[in-house]
Amino acid sequence: MKRKSLSFVRHHYRITYNILTLFLFICLSCLAIFISIRFGANELTYKTIWNSLIHYDETNNEHVILHELRIPRAIAGLLVGSALAVSGAIMQGVTRNALASPSILGVTSGAGFMLSIAYTLFHTPSFPMLILFSFIGAGAGAALVFTLIAFAKGGITPVKLALAGAGISAFLSALSTAIGLKYDIAKDLSYWYAGSLSSIQPIHIKVAFPFVIFGLLLAIILAKSISIMSLGEEIATGLGQRTTVIRVLCTVTVLLLTGAAVSIAGIIGFVGLVVPHIVRAIVGVDYRWILPITAIIGGCLLLFADIVARIIMSPFESPVGAVTAIIGVPFFLYLARKDGRGL
Repeated sequence: MKRKSLSFVRHHYRITYNILTLFLFICLSCLAIFISIRFGANELTYKTIWNSLIHYDETNNEHVILHELRIPRAIAGLLVGSALAVSGAIMQGVTRNALASPSILGVTSGAGFMLSIAYTLFHTPSFPMLILFSFIGAGAGAALVFTLIAFAKGGITPVKLALAGAGISAFLSALSTAIGLKYDIAKDLSYWYAGSLSSIQPIHIKVAFPFVIFGLLLAIILAKSISIMSLGEEIATGLGQRTTVIRVLCTVTVLLLTGAAVSIAGIIGFVGLVVPHIVRAIVGVDYRWILPITAIIGGCLLLFADIVARIIMSPFESPVGAVTAIIGVPFFLYLARKDGRGL
């Protein structure tokens, strides 16, 4: 009886703790949005921000900056960070690979490569067309990595998967560079490969928003199944999971989220690698909590990274992808060393 009571108390303590954690990071995200909106090349006062939200004046340059540039940029940061982080969490859970993430496994590079094809074929492709090509490229990049690793001796290991992903990513990046030089579109491609939120427009949010939200909702629906899949194939099958169906749905979710994210901001690495590990350390291994908190922390992290990218070399902007790489590369090397022992 005492054990049941103690288990009940621990369960409710964990739920309360996770809810408070979720609330804390929602507040932190609101702070990040506010900082992102207020600070930039032109700092806006509290009064200006309030007036532009309540009484928008299209003849006021500061109001136009806020509505056409600052707010879309903040929303894009949240969407892209959330999409990449949740994609990484799903990939790590389903593959049981600590090194899995869209940037490591060739998904983002595949999307970027297909964007170069889009610019080659259409020169000035529309944004919906860019999203379509990005989805196709994300799937192709992942397929190439898993096809390559399928021929490796000794089975799939985290380090082999990471090496295959790095090789495919380098190959696709080289092809994109060659295409850019051959067809004089290198300048157009530089934005996508640097990873940036500097050119976000309202149309980008309008088109990509439904894809990201649908992907996040699908991820939440799959959360319980991902938790079971993370225990291993045999256990998941024994518990009645239709593992093939779950893997297909998870793959579709990752491609939706990653394709939309790359089409908005280009290739931004390591968000999907770092954030899920942080969240698991905070809330445990239940993906019903991991995924929503990962989405919030991912968006928050990318917003703060974008703020740093704006001020680190002011008045010029650095690519936000460079800031996330500074955080992510040491973390990746640590995980590769940790999980690669004895391989």
